[in-house]
This record gives sequence, C-alpha cells and structure tokens, in this order.
Amino acid sequence: MTVTYVIEGSGITGLDSFWDAIGEAVNGPGGYFGRSLDAFADCLGGGFGTPPDGDFVIEWRDHAASARALGHEETARRLERLLPRAHPTNRARVEGELAEARAGRGPTLFDDLVGIITEGTGPETLRLV
Repeated sequence: MTVTYVIEGSGITGLDSFWDAIGEAVNGPGGYFGRSLDAFADCLGGGFGTPPDGDFVIEWRDHAASARALGHEETARRLERLLPRAHPTNRARVEGELAEARAGRGPTLFDDLVGIITEGTGPETLRLV
C-alpha cells in the first residue's frame, strides 16, 4: 500500500519551513527528515520514517507558492551562509552559484529539492499539485 506524505506548499516561507513541513509530513509533529540537502537525500533513501519498501508518494500541494518562497532570493541566502564554510576547492563554485542566484538565474532551492526527490526515488514519487 502506497503511503502519501502531504506538504502544504502555501505554508512554505523559506528553507527552514520546508524542513519543518517535510519532517512533520513524514514523521509527525516536530518530526525530522533532514535539515540540509544532503541529509534530505539521505533520509529519502534511507527509510527515516518512510516505508522500508520505498512505496510512498510526496504530494506537494500549492507547489507554486513554495517555488516562489524557495526561489533565487532564498537560494542566495543559503549560499551566503555556506560561503564562509566552503572548502577552498569549492569556494569558486559557491561564489559562482551565489552570483547567479543574486542575478535571478540558475537553479533554485525548489529545483534542487524537486531534483533530490525525483532522482533519488523516481519521478513517480512526487506529485506537484
């Protein structure tokens, strides 16, 4: 039996609220399901609250509101926080991504999250409604 986890996209105001929303959708109030892109990918693939057979769907309601909240501005904010901790070999890449985000170009956090879900579990796992 397929389990459906619902994200109410209208409540997403930024990356922190996305982490809260997905954590609660999968693991109930106060639930954890990653608080970084890497942790999120690990949780999706590791059964951290999801069925062991991987038979689940994430239904992302009002995803257009989430796409706006997780757009270039929020992407730039995340990259600004990452930059001081970036390994010297990754610094130029992060700086380049930050410049693109500030200019309103390139992939957004919403794009990254959708990619993590669909690449890690398959496109049928995500329903954008």
